[in-house]
Amino acid sequence: MEQNEFPTKGNLILAKNTLKLSKLGYDLLDKKRSVLIREIMLLNEHANEIQEKIDCVFTAAYAALQAANIEMGISSVERFSYGIPREETVRVRARSIMGVEVPVVDYENATRDALNYGFGNTTVALDEAYRCFNDAKDLIIRLAAVENSAHRLAVSIRKTQKRANALKNVTIPKYEARVKLIQETLEERDRDEFTRLKVIKGKRQ
Repeated sequence: MEQNEFPTKGNLILAKNTLKLSKLGYDLLDKKRSVLIREIMLLNEHANEIQEKIDCVFTAAYAALQAANIEMGISSVERFSYGIPREETVRVRARSIMGVEVPVVDYENATRDALNYGFGNTTVALDEAYRCFNDAKDLIIRLAAVENSAHRLAVSIRKTQKRANALKNVTIPKYEARVKLIQETLEERDRDEFTRLKVIKGKRQ
């Protein structure tokens, strides 16, 4: 038997305090899990909305690119693509949701309203393809941040669930049983002591 399992009043107080903290911890973990689940559901809805937009935008973009390839030739379109600048405006910072850090993307699309090629020897189809792929880039960046956030929340939910289950199914029952055992043992001792004192008092009288 462990030292803190001996039926003493000190161990009873210790077991009650541990049981109280365990129940409080379980309540907090349960609330955290509920908040995280609500957040991940919102993120999943947002991700689905972005994904639908991406599908539409990519469909239009590849149709426009195909038209540009037919009108201008693949090699010409490829040559114009070399003038597209590298994307360097994406900045990632973190925000906390119930202690879970999720990414927030700060992004300025510097090429949104400006064509990075001249109008000579180009077609409307190339302009449309450029615009659509630019829009797709915006959506992909947003989707990446949302899906990354959802993944981190899902990992945290699993950990929170595991800890909550450990408290609910192992720690709390263990200390409930310990409190009950110590209380019953101490009550039995008190009854025995009361009976013994009563017998002694009767003999003296």
